[in-house]
Amino acid sequence: MRAQLIATLLAAVSIETAVLQTEVAAQASRTLTSVAGIKVGHHTLSERPTGCTVILAEAGATAGVDVRGAAPATRETDVLSPVNTVQVAHAIVLSGGSAFGLDSASGVMRYLEEKQIGFPFGRAHVPIVAAAALFDLQVGDGKIRPTADCGYRAAGAASSTAVPEGSVGAGAGATIGKTGGFGRAMKGGIGSAAIELPSGLVVAALVAVNAAGDVVDPSNGQIVAGVRAQDGRSFADARKLLRSGTIAFGGTGQNTTLGVVATNARLTKTAATRVAQMAHDGFARTIVPVHTPVDGDAIFALATGSLAVNADVGQVGALAAEAVADAVVRAARQATGVAGVPALRDLVR
Repeated sequence: MRAQLIATLLAAVSIETAVLQTEVAAQASRTLTSVAGIKVGHHTLSERPTGCTVILAEAGATAGVDVRGAAPATRETDVLSPVNTVQVAHAIVLSGGSAFGLDSASGVMRYLEEKQIGFPFGRAHVPIVAAAALFDLQVGDGKIRPTADCGYRAAGAASSTAVPEGSVGAGAGATIGKTGGFGRAMKGGIGSAAIELPSGLVVAALVAVNAAGDVVDPSNGQIVAGVRAQDGRSFADARKLLRSGTIAFGGTGQNTTLGVVATNARLTKTAATRVAQMAHDGFARTIVPVHTPVDGDAIFALATGSLAVNADVGQVGALAAEAVADAVVRAARQATGVAGVPALRDLVR
């Protein structure tokens, strides 16, 4: 009887483990590349670390952007304005290295032109490649920055498989929780999530979290990663610091959280811009404080239009905010630490 009971318990544990593994695998597959026609590639300069992340829409996708932070570093965002002529983008580049990192977009342009992707002009093809960079120069040797070669390599590595998350690509040098000074910060990185409705609508997000503020899980209000207390292992809680008057926002921007949301919905350029605007609610739900004078927060939106139904832009935008919130939390949980800057996994040991 005892042997039978043990066998039953072991079988139950085996089933639960298999279910958990299936859930983990399913979560890992629910990334930006859940939207057909979207590819993602990273290239990491491990010697610093820093890097870039490239999102390809080789067939072209209707694009929009919304910049909320006061210290942005961007390229070709004006072309995405609804009032301007070009309707599609072929790639979005997220990069470390502050404004220097914007050079990585040139490598993506070269990669796409070699594949004859873009608007044809004689023998040339001009791809539309928008970019944004985050500030990570305080991590390691700030003289090591993403270049055009970084962008080219990331584009070449792009695939439609599940997006690698954590401290890779544009998130390699990202940090979180700098409201108490950099010495009390934690590691940030790349996170991605996707939501699919029974109708076939897919809305997904990828973020590079390099926030001045804390990352908070909106499901329970608990801090996931952020400014550490003096013991170096617990959280000081930026919300409490803010209300006590101990947080100031002087100096230049040395932070920035970047995002890309993608959908298979058919959207106009104006609607894509509205989706990018609404997606920022995901930042507001998970990052405290956010959109500050020392952040350059920006979100791009891509719509491939492969779902042959008229989209409800409000629904797409609300789902985009949900996906962004999920992705921000994942970025904090998937990060790995570097010298002097621990990740969440380093504190829970």
